[in-house]
Formats: sequence, structure tokens, C-alpha cells
Amino acid sequence: MLNISNLVVNYGAIQALRGVSLTVEEGEVVSIIGGNGAGKSTLMKAISGLEPVASGAIAWRGNDITRMSSHARVADGISQSPEGRQVFGDQSVEDNLLLGAYLRSSRDPELGKDLEAQYATFPRLSERKHQQAGTLSGGEQQMLAISRALMSRPKLLLLDEPSLGLAPLIVKEIFEVIKRVRDQGVTILLVEQMANQALKVSDRAYVLKNGLITSSGTAKEVMHDPTVREAYLGKH
Repeated sequence: MLNISNLVVNYGAIQALRGVSLTVEEGEVVSIIGGNGAGKSTLMKAISGLEPVASGAIAWRGNDITRMSSHARVADGISQSPEGRQVFGDQSVEDNLLLGAYLRSSRDPELGKDLEAQYATFPRLSERKHQQAGTLSGGEQQMLAISRALMSRPKLLLLDEPSLGLAPLIVKEIFEVIKRVRDQGVTILLVEQMANQALKVSDRAYVLKNGLITSSGTAKEVMHDPTVREAYLGKH
């Protein structure tokens, strides 16, 4: 479904990604784990078309999308819930959700059904649909960011650090949300520092360190890798 080959991304003289290769198959949840500065968010931005690629290739459902614009990737089924949530604080919850469907016609008869489906998945958003997004708690804003990304009906959902800055109880709730989305059949690529939580909901995982993939395997294999455990799993 998604096939990344030898991807290189530069920030000036700094090579943020150094020949990254990975695959995501339909229906999978795949995690990218690693510490700060590993290149995780850069990888997500490159996949969604927000970061230019120096070399390598990104193939999506058999087509090369390496130079495709970000909005064309959304139209082709790739949607991202970005690091830091980035909701529109002065807009209502419902307006934020409708902005997630900006490529769909306002006359789309399925739009109302999709809104109701999101409210069913995220009941707290339904209770706050007319509330300004900026007044929501951090956990509610994260739910809104995920829900907004789902409004484009993606075939691949990119989740970038969904637990960032959230209290442990709220993190647990967010990962329950991710499980519900997974169970609806959405393919997910998840970037997360809380490796234990990420691996529990994943089929496979890659470890990214200093712009390089240093380890990969099933979630269970990665979870039991002594090097990975020592570096990333000790605190969670």
C-alpha cells in the first residue's frame, strides 16, 4: 500500500533522514518509535507532502507520489493528524471537522453521516460540537485532530505523536481511540515516543534513530528486542 525506498530529507547541511525504507500494508497499524530528533516527524511530513525529498521514492498504491502536492495526497487517501494537534482554536468543533472534509463538496450527501459517525466514535466531541476548539482540553483537542483527519475518509491515517503533552490517564484514552479507529479498518502509521503504548496497538514497528532505521519486525519482536527495551521501553 505504502512503500518508501531509500528516502533522504535534508535540512540545509543536516541530513534528517538517511536512506529510510519501510512498508505499510492495507489494514495494518505500523509504529515508528524513536527519541527526540530521530527524524520521526520529518518522515511523516515527507509522506504527507509537507517536506521536500532530496532523493528516494514514496509509492502509494503502486503510484510514485514523491513529487505530488500535499492536497493531492489528501485527495488520494492520505490524511495526517499533526504533532501538536493544530486545531483551529477560534472555530467550533464542528467547523474543525468540516474543514477536515474541505476537498469534499458541501453538497456531499454522505457528509452529515460522516459527522454523525465521528460523534459516535468521539462522544465528547458531540457534547462540545458548538464549543470553540481552543477551549477544549488537550486530550479533547487530540481527539478532534484525529477526528478531523478522518473526515477526509482516508485510506491511510498518519498519527504524529498523539500522546504528546498529555497526562497518563488521557494518553490511555487516546490509545483506546486509536484502537477503535483501527477496528474500523483504517490503515494507520503511528509515530510515538511512548513505545510501549504504540507497540500494544501495532502489527509491526520500525525503530528510527538519527535518521536511520535501526530495527524492525512485528510489534512483539520489537517489544522483546533487548536493545529496543533498554533504549525506549524502560520508562513506560
